[in-house]
Amino acid sequence: MKMKSILLSMALAISLVACSPKDADIQKEINEKLADTPEVQVTVHDGVATITGTCEDEAFKKNIEKSVRRTKGVKSVVNTCELARANQEPAAAAVVVNPDNELDKAVHKVVDAYDGVSATVVGGVVTLSGEIKREKLQPLMQSLQELRPQKVDNKLIVK
Repeated sequence: MKMKSILLSMALAISLVACSPKDADIQKEINEKLADTPEVQVTVHDGVATITGTCEDEAFKKNIEKSVRRTKGVKSVVNTCELARANQEPAAAAVVVNPDNELDKAVHKVVDAYDGVSATVVGGVVTLSGEIKREKLQPLMQSLQELRPQKVDNKLIVK
């Protein structure tokens, strides 16, 4: 009687193992589910599904993982999918350059306060010429930079 129970238990265990999906079958089913997401790949080994590739965002990453986890035969999921935006540097702020006519008027208002200094504006570039005292150079340059020219070309002679 004991022998029959043991044999019956072994037969049941073998039939359960034989009925469980094989890794190749699991992977095939997952690949069919994810056919429209070529940026994500899944491999299966011993029922463990490993997700690799690039995901658009965290929500997309979680949805892929849920989809894989719901596949019959998947015991666990390892999600190593990277976020596409995580590796990108933030976009630099756009530099605003004032048009020449507005810039020219503003530059002349600033430069008029400094005797011996003259300026021209061409293509967003302010070119300074003349003479200036050392202690007045920094405030002049700072005032000009606040006007947001493309460049300040300093050809001043410092006394």
